[in-house]
Amino acid sequence: MIKESVSKPVALKEWAVAIEALREGRQILIMRKGGIREETRDFHIESESFYLYPTYEHQKKQWIKPEHQYKLDLTLKDWNIEDTEIEVHCYAELVEDILIEDQEQLNKLSELHLWTDSFAEERLKWKRAKPLHVMLLRVYELDVPIKLPIIPSYIGCKSWIQLEDSTINTASRKPVLPDEVFEGVVAQINNALKG
Repeated sequence: MIKESVSKPVALKEWAVAIEALREGRQILIMRKGGIREETRDFHIESESFYLYPTYEHQKKQWIKPEHQYKLDLTLKDWNIEDTEIEVHCYAELVEDILIEDQEQLNKLSELHLWTDSFAEERLKWKRAKPLHVMLLRVYELDVPIKLPIIPSYIGCKSWIQLEDSTINTASRKPVLPDEVFEGVVAQINNALKG
């Protein structure tokens, strides 16, 4: 079990279905170019360790591979646009930030995430001059999920938010994958990109 000292925590917003894939150890990567309301309009790593804040509004079935679509349905089952609280289940550490600049490189990762090839391609093409960040994450599941109130500063199309509740930092957590399995997946990703 890992505990962290008390300070103002940071969270990265991500689709709830992707967070579930990370939490279940079905993938260790996410892809980023930036939110529409980023201060610089580009994505930047603001922290190398952060909580994963689930988002629901922009998830679409057509952007998820068919074998993972039922997981999307599960994330939406109890969600309501008028919810006033959100549950945070995961903490992550950035292990590697790989910059992808072309379709050939992106295609090599196709089997290692839940998004369709067309969605991954759209992410790469958006802001074409900027590379796509493929973030390899060491994910930890909180022993007990933390409920946070949804406040105005958390809302909107931005990647990073500062959580107002610092008690989340005292939450115990454990890695979702054993070290050797995680290291094997990192090696698989790096080998795929070299091949």
